[in-house]
Amino acid sequence: MKKIFRQLLIALMALGGIALGNTQDAKKTDWLSLFNGKDLAGWEIKSGKADYRVEDGMIVGKTEKGSPNTFLCTKNLYGDFELEFEVNCDADLNSGCQIRSKLKGTDFGGRVNGPQVEIEHSGSKGAESGYIYGEAAGGWRTSKIDLKPHKHYKDGEWNHYRIVAKGPVIETWINGEKITRLVDEEIYRTHPEGIIGLQVHGVGNRGPFEVRWRNLRIKTL
Repeated sequence: MKKIFRQLLIALMALGGIALGNTQDAKKTDWLSLFNGKDLAGWEIKSGKADYRVEDGMIVGKTEKGSPNTFLCTKNLYGDFELEFEVNCDADLNSGCQIRSKLKGTDFGGRVNGPQVEIEHSGSKGAESGYIYGEAAGGWRTSKIDLKPHKHYKDGEWNHYRIVAKGPVIETWINGEKITRLVDEEIYRTHPEGIIGLQVHGVGNRGPFEVRWRNLRIKTL
């Protein structure tokens, strides 16, 4: 009887360990919403004078004449992560998503610098959406050989972005299509973690133009 009880106890403990392991794994893969759909809590504007507002469950960024590049930045820092969002950008406006970025200087709350995932209209010839640019960090990180224009970004529509950053590797997808896999040890040494920033590019005296984001979520890896 004692032997049977002992075997039953061992079996229950084993099941409990499996259940606990599943719970821990679930916590590791939980998605966290970066935007509550109501206000800009958890975000702050840096680097310029563009306007950001919440409208119909979207974050809307609007250009300001004469302003440099502006970014709506998370207050939290992120290192290794998977990030997803949808974006719809006016045809005459360039945008991007900063990852693992930092602030330097004091003008407009600090100059955002670091890796940026490009957002721009495809046009008739295609564009560089999804490739990695170094905002105030050396220009294009994607090599000229790999920087091939494409039309996976759908002009005038909502586009789904997926970004996976793990160690020195950054991978991107647009609307389910793999765009790039960048291994960049150099920028990883200076930017292993940082803020996420939604860009409204400077447009000089043109505009106004807008860019919209929704369904922003992240999970740490």
